[in-house]
Amino acid sequence: MFLASEGAGWPEKLPLLPHPAEMIIGLIAFAILYWLYKTKVVPNMERMYAERTASIEGGIAKAEEAQKEAAAAKQQYESQLADARAEAAKIREDARAQGAAIIAESREQAGAEAARITENATKQIAAERQQASVQLRSEVGGLSTELASRIVGESLHDEARQKGIVDRFLAELEAGRIRPESATAGSEAAASSAGSTRVEA
Repeated sequence: MFLASEGAGWPEKLPLLPHPAEMIIGLIAFAILYWLYKTKVVPNMERMYAERTASIEGGIAKAEEAQKEAAAAKQQYESQLADARAEAAKIREDARAQGAAIIAESREQAGAEAARITENATKQIAAERQQASVQLRSEVGGLSTELASRIVGESLHDEARQKGIVDRFLAELEAGRIRPESATAGSEAAASSAGSTRVEA
């Protein structure tokens, strides 16, 4: 009572000094808070800090690893791209070479075929010319013999005589010693000589 009646502070000379009971309660509360911080809050904060640090370091490591993998993938892609370009260039060169070989082979085959066709045509023309010459000789010989027979008035169809007269006439005609316009006169002369030979015989 005495203390309460004298004033709010304790002791009187130090009014700002707290009461011993308040100091005890304050110390107990501080000790409890210190214990709570030391056993609960600080370890949780340290664990969170460690987790955060590990997460950041792991993220950095993962980023570096991802960067290394990206660089390796880029290098592999560039290598594959270079190989693909080289392969494409090789395929183009092979295609050009094959095309040139095919063209050369086609030209060679076309040349051989043209030569064969030309040779066959030449042979056919020669055969047809020979056949026409033989046929012409036969027809000219027949006409000459018939004409000579009419002029002479006798038959000159003796085969040996007819062949000799015709061959001589055609040889002279081919040699140019007899002109086509004088062929009739030559035939008549041959027929006359043949007729005279026939009469003398």
